[in-house]
Amino acid sequence: MRRIIFLLLILVTGKASAQKIYGTVFNAQGDLLPYSSVMIKGTTKGTSANDKAKYSLNIAPGTYTVVCQRLGYAVSEKTVTVKKDEELSFVLQEQKLTLETVVVKTGAEDPAYAIIRKAIKKRNFYNAQVKAFTCDIYGKDIIKLRSLPKKILGQKIKDADRKQMGVDSTGAGIIYLSESVSKVSVQEPDKFKLEVISSRVSGSDGFGFSFPAFISLYTNNVKIFTEKFNPRGFVSPIADGAVGFYKFKLLGSFYENGREINTIRVTPRRKFEPLFSGIINITEDEWSIHSFDLTLTKTAQLEIMDSLEISQLHVPVDKDIRRVKNQLLHFDFNQMGIDAAGNFLTVYSDYNVNPAFPKKYFDNVIIKYDTGVNKKTPAYWDSVRAVPLEKEEQLDYKKKDSSFKAEKDSLQSKRALDSMNRRQPKIKPQSLLLSGIHRFHLTKTNNYNYGIEGLLFNSEYNPAEGIAINFRPYFSNFKRHSRTGMRLETDLRYGFHNEHFNPSARLIFQSRTEDSARKIKRYALSFSGGKRVSDFYKESSVSPLSNTFSTLLNGDNYLKTYENYFAGIGYSKRYESGLRMAINLLYEDRLPLNNTTKYTFNKEDSINITPNFPVEKLAAQFTRHQAVTADISLSFKPGQRYIQFPNFKIGVGSKYPTFTFNYTKGIQNILGSDVDFDKWRFSVQDDKNFKLAGALKYKISIGGFINDKKVYIQDYQHYNGNRHVSAGDYVNCFQLAQYYIFSNTAPFFAEAHLEHHLNGLLTNKIPLFRRLNWNLVAGTNALYINNHDQYAELFVGLENMFKIFRVDAVAGYRSSGGVLTGIRVGAGGLLGGSLKRNRGNNSVSIEL
Repeated sequence: MRRIIFLLLILVTGKASAQKIYGTVFNAQGDLLPYSSVMIKGTTKGTSANDKAKYSLNIAPGTYTVVCQRLGYAVSEKTVTVKKDEELSFVLQEQKLTLETVVVKTGAEDPAYAIIRKAIKKRNFYNAQVKAFTCDIYGKDIIKLRSLPKKILGQKIKDADRKQMGVDSTGAGIIYLSESVSKVSVQEPDKFKLEVISSRVSGSDGFGFSFPAFISLYTNNVKIFTEKFNPRGFVSPIADGAVGFYKFKLLGSFYENGREINTIRVTPRRKFEPLFSGIINITEDEWSIHSFDLTLTKTAQLEIMDSLEISQLHVPVDKDIRRVKNQLLHFDFNQMGIDAAGNFLTVYSDYNVNPAFPKKYFDNVIIKYDTGVNKKTPAYWDSVRAVPLEKEEQLDYKKKDSSFKAEKDSLQSKRALDSMNRRQPKIKPQSLLLSGIHRFHLTKTNNYNYGIEGLLFNSEYNPAEGIAINFRPYFSNFKRHSRTGMRLETDLRYGFHNEHFNPSARLIFQSRTEDSARKIKRYALSFSGGKRVSDFYKESSVSPLSNTFSTLLNGDNYLKTYENYFAGIGYSKRYESGLRMAINLLYEDRLPLNNTTKYTFNKEDSINITPNFPVEKLAAQFTRHQAVTADISLSFKPGQRYIQFPNFKIGVGSKYPTFTFNYTKGIQNILGSDVDFDKWRFSVQDDKNFKLAGALKYKISIGGFINDKKVYIQDYQHYNGNRHVSAGDYVNCFQLAQYYIFSNTAPFFAEAHLEHHLNGLLTNKIPLFRRLNWNLVAGTNALYINNHDQYAELFVGLENMFKIFRVDAVAGYRSSGGVLTGIRVGAGGLLGGSLKRNRGNNSVSIEL
């Protein structure tokens, strides 16, 4: 009986605190007005109507004045006494603008310019008006496909994939739906923390996009989500120089709560500048933003999306302080046959502009997810949801959550795991040559992976070995509970012309601790040994694949190698502070590896083949010797910030550059070692975005030999050169220099790589380039060794060609030589800038 009474009390109290005001918003013609704002007068508590113009607001019993408003419509207020759920619908009248008769002489300015100039003068005041605040945030994000082609880039979209996305036979349907409830805390000048209390993603137990877009026109340069949409940002209509970028027209004014609001049309003066178009409402006398509805399109240098509409409504939250109440971002995307649209709706409430933060509240965690963030029940969401779900959204949650739960439950069973282990792709004869053979074995506690890399892309041709094939079997396992892993990598290399067999292996143990209550600690311990073929400069940018083609086609064997018996041990560790440490101890018995063939496709090109050692520095092949070297590397990026998930953390970068220090010691008389040297290197590297002025990437290094008593060519201070048309690694390479021409044992050197990406600056004035969105890039690479040996390159190029390619014209000058010129083709731009070449397996990976 006591349990029954307890449950009844819960139900009664739950009902008593669950009253709501709900309804629909119409215009005078009876049309729906979606995304209208609804709030309780005198508070910052409120909500937004959904796409079907329906709203719902949870409220305690009492009498309230409810305010409904929408951009372009007059405010409507209604008083209601809440004892139970109350339906309260609104009919909004179109905002009638009054425009005083103004005699505008020929050539005179529109009255809007005077208003905008006053708003510009007050911009800094409003931008810094609130020194600290907290507020609650509800976000609902939805992305819908309107159509989906049967193939994308020649790849057929399988029916199973369509079903998993949740689209129908035409490719229409919701592909992403999420909600989140968060609390944001801000303290000037740069303290920020977002606490995600709950998050829900349809058909997933993930965390969604929970980070809302904080968009403010009170900053000169407006950032939208990510720099991928436009690294230059967008010019605010009330930026300091806005009058030079925009045309303004006063459409009229209206009154709201006794205050006059000016409605101004905003139009870009020029196309292909990062500018908004639309409507902005400015409060008379206060010159603050009341609301706006602005749009970005391709002609505003918007990337990825076709258009993005941004709407905001600002409301009073304290005396003379207005803050954003509702924000809606609507985007359209129609490329490669994919037609999609999305809405990202954010409702801000319960502002506190005089918060008292406890000591050490702000730390290096800027986003923190509650431990139960994705474990809330549907009943919880019904109680906190600020925007009602539409019917299709309700069905999407129900259908996808049910399927996900059933699939997740089945995956936990041994039977399901065994079934997945059996359902692996069949091994085909061509797999061994192309993609390789990759298998896995899943259990409840461990995951195992094993296989062999594709032989074709791990093979090469060079004059020393002829055709060389690398058999690369591997095995790895990962223990889920201890979060530790082991990986065994082997390299069985055979040269068919010199008939040398070079087997080697590396064993790696990894562990990482990323518990939300503890600091990040990742470490790796590796053991390696065997016999191998190594580049004289182990960090060289010459890839075996490019060297194969240059040798066969032109006889240019740029890759220089030697054989060595070796044994090594390495240890690396990463700390939450942003510090990374690596220590390596290596023994090598170094053997010369001479050419054994001069085969080229064209026999005449064989005369171009040079000996298999750095001919730029050596007159003859080196003699066999032994070397024991110890290397320590420290890398530090101050101010590293993190996102803290319930069980792990991830880094999100810092505003400071990365500092790296490396020290290498050649140790004599240990294991017969012949070397005796000490060298060091210190570098600073960073990317700096100057918004409208473009972005700068740089790497500056200094270093040299403290001791060079016994140094062989393998241990010289080397630099990345490049003799191929394909560009070397940007900001780390001399694009025209020979590979070993600058290798040295000098006591000091200085190296600099700088490139400035204009990101549309200047090219937006050239009709063809601005339509294609091709951008200029320019920079320099420079090296100083001593007063007699210096080198510099200047380059200018175009990037973002077809979103992937970059082409540079380069000119180089050496103090002891003449002028060099050349063209280099590489990856650069929206997608190309994220491509990274992996020299080890001649492949590329993409990081977005």
